[in-house]
Amino acid sequence: MTRCAQPGCTGTIEDGYCDFCGHAEVSPPVPASQPLETQPVSRSMSSPLSSGRSRAGVLATIADLPSVPYRDPATAVMANPEVPEEKRYCTNSACGKPVGRSRDGRPGLTDGFCPHCRGQFSFTPKLDKDDLVAGQYRVLGCLAHGGLGWIYLASDENLDGRWVVLKGLLNSMDPEALESAEAERKFLTTVDHPSIVKIFNFQRSAGHGYIVMEYVGGQSLHELRRQGPLPLREALVYGREILQAFGYLHENGMVYCDLKPANVIRVGKRLKLIDLGAVQPFGSPVGSSWVTVGYHAPELNTRSSSVASDLYTVARTLAVLAIRGFSPASGGVPNPLPEDCGHPSFTRLLRKATAPDPADRFQSAWEMEEQLVGVLREVSALEDGVPYPAISTLFGPERTAVGTALSREGGRVFEPLDPVAVAAALPVPLVDPADPAAGALAGLVGRDGRQLIDQLAALPQQTPETKLMRARLLAESSAAETTIALNELDRELPRDWRVTWYRGVLALTTGQADQAVARFDACLSLLPGEPAPKLALAFALECAGKPAISWYDVVWRTDHTYVSAAFGLARQGRMGVLDEVPATSVYRVAAQVALAASVVRRPDLTTLQPAELVGAAERVADQTDLDPRRRDLLTAEVLDGALTWLESNPSPKANLRLADAPFTEPGLRKRLESIYRRLAVAAESRQERHALIDQANAVRPRTWL
Repeated sequence: MTRCAQPGCTGTIEDGYCDFCGHAEVSPPVPASQPLETQPVSRSMSSPLSSGRSRAGVLATIADLPSVPYRDPATAVMANPEVPEEKRYCTNSACGKPVGRSRDGRPGLTDGFCPHCRGQFSFTPKLDKDDLVAGQYRVLGCLAHGGLGWIYLASDENLDGRWVVLKGLLNSMDPEALESAEAERKFLTTVDHPSIVKIFNFQRSAGHGYIVMEYVGGQSLHELRRQGPLPLREALVYGREILQAFGYLHENGMVYCDLKPANVIRVGKRLKLIDLGAVQPFGSPVGSSWVTVGYHAPELNTRSSSVASDLYTVARTLAVLAIRGFSPASGGVPNPLPEDCGHPSFTRLLRKATAPDPADRFQSAWEMEEQLVGVLREVSALEDGVPYPAISTLFGPERTAVGTALSREGGRVFEPLDPVAVAAALPVPLVDPADPAAGALAGLVGRDGRQLIDQLAALPQQTPETKLMRARLLAESSAAETTIALNELDRELPRDWRVTWYRGVLALTTGQADQAVARFDACLSLLPGEPAPKLALAFALECAGKPAISWYDVVWRTDHTYVSAAFGLARQGRMGVLDEVPATSVYRVAAQVALAASVVRRPDLTTLQPAELVGAAERVADQTDLDPRRRDLLTAEVLDGALTWLESNPSPKANLRLADAPFTEPGLRKRLESIYRRLAVAAESRQERHALIDQANAVRPRTWL
């Protein structure tokens, strides 16, 4: 065991991390004479990836990362190949107890019999330098040892000395180990995925079997992590590559079982899963999978390896790569994830993937990858300062932007948020295209929810999607039978996130804002990469009178198609963000109008600068699509604000104009009077006309006539 090098720490290094303080093992300095290709990757590998590069689209592939240099195979060979005593365990899966340990001052045996089960063990390499395997593979030496065997470097003399890796068995006497190797050979020679090490052949030599695979001469993620925590963006890119490889294995009925940073290699602009010795088919006997403490799912003591247990290892690997000071295990016991994993959405992603109950985790690699990419878009938007929008496969777009209406009271910019309007505007969960009624649901038309509910009832087949749509329509109308419908769906579709979503919608329409917060927060934990639950949570928090700005901010920063998020930020005091509403948006006019109104609706107009008033008037004038009457009313509001400002401030420079009028009291009054009289001509009622004429008379410049 190696002592931790951190000052004052008394811990020891276990699997690359201190079991006391959690810091990674300090790498020894590289000799100056070492060839360039064997130098550790420079620290720029772990620097923010946004610097110095332009890129279209979200950073989502390994090709977007800096290249990792190729490692000369000859420098990777072990000088003294032996299994450390603390890692020697009986290879009989029914035993697994320590063997080959020192006792009474005598070194532990590398070959012998287990004192517990009497099974034979051998930790001695079976191949030496220059041995020729199967008349084809010339051995250079040992590279490493793994859970199932020694790994050797060799050259293929039939293919001009191409470097290959030979993987043997730690204990060739164990029939179970031999069976595992045979199963590995049969499947792995058919594997063909760019992120999985390629298996070329299977050969025997002197009674021992060896898998022949490609040599991947790069750095493992474990080695990269020893230089310090990886930027989250970089770790997520690795996670996506790993999940794609896992998805391939899962589609072929296999689970990887033993993912950890040491089993993933980066070379050039590629990433490879290596050490496939633990790969096994679905439904393998309980306890037959090889695992690593701190990474494997807790249920493997009583259940077979599964997709959910595989995805658990992905999350734990990402946690080790990206979280500073996090060690996967201490004293042989897994460490829990920290409360804060460095980023809110990343934290929720990890917690979803490592839920105690496998049924609460992601159920496919593609499902986890989709949410991981959503988190990656979030992180990329934060680092680059530009949005990374994407079409969701789970939600439609927001139906309309809410909270855009100007307040009718002069002292505030916007009307208070209406929870019922929020519920009617939220993105709608998409219909599963595989549902038998999907086509019929797409063809439904109706003026209101009740009409659509009647059409749903008339459909010849009631499917999960028809029931979910009915529940949505009932929730949006706060119908009394909504709770009954949702309870039935809970029983029919357990753990379906859409039921949780519709409970949140119902809570909004029935005025239970705090309940809506809880429901949408739970939904976000199920879908940590989706912007729609974040927007819904922000709405619910605002309706409950709680801080919501951080959620509005993350949605708007990531995707400008959610215009409601921009108006949410404006209602929270960040009015300037409305200038970011795209010119192509139908809400651009509403955003510009709100910006103009905000200038003259602040509590203290005396602190305004003349240029702010002029700018507000110009914003209104520039909105060619604005209704003429509304333009006149807003211009009048700005002029009235300017008159109030002049009561406490001297007139600005003589040539300054505001709304086509001189910025003087007589000039502003004359312009304001003309607007009120024009509005009076088009008034909809006699009472309104008289009120406007009175206002015109009240503001007209004072004269002797």
